[in-house]
Amino acid sequence: MSKPRALGAEFAGFAAVGVFAFAADLGTFLYLRGPAAMEPMFAKALSFLAGVAVAYTGNALGPYRLRARRVATGWRRFGVFALVNAAGGAVQLGCLGVSRHLLGLTSTLADVVSGAGIGLVLGTAVRFWGTRTLVFAHETAPAPAGRGQPQPQPHPQPQADGEVT
Repeated sequence: MSKPRALGAEFAGFAAVGVFAFAADLGTFLYLRGPAAMEPMFAKALSFLAGVAVAYTGNALGPYRLRARRVATGWRRFGVFALVNAAGGAVQLGCLGVSRHLLGLTSTLADVVSGAGIGLVLGTAVRFWGTRTLVFAHETAPAPAGRGQPQPQPHPQPQADGEVT
């Protein structure tokens, strides 16, 4: 598969997982705000974590299942993934802030275009880059041993009588 095609397939898997993560975030938020009657900021923090957990699980089992893990332990890797997602969210909020406070665009349409349009595209780009480079490293094939390169030597194996061969 060509590199652009492979990148496209990787992004398609990442985006599909993102749809489920968005649904988990939104569904959790609506439940916590509605039937659970939770305060909005706390409900959003919990729904964000639910969305991140779905996104992490989906990416680890889906498009990045065969990749090496750049961060060694599971909880630490999840933490880095959560930080990458928080950075993407900060980009979305930043786009909304620039639109409202620097450009003076305060209509609902302007908020949707800046936060859910431009912000979503840029935030997704940050999440995609961070997920593929900081959380799930791209495996590189080992260089083939050729002329002029030392050949790997087998490790000595101990014999039953204690001799090393």
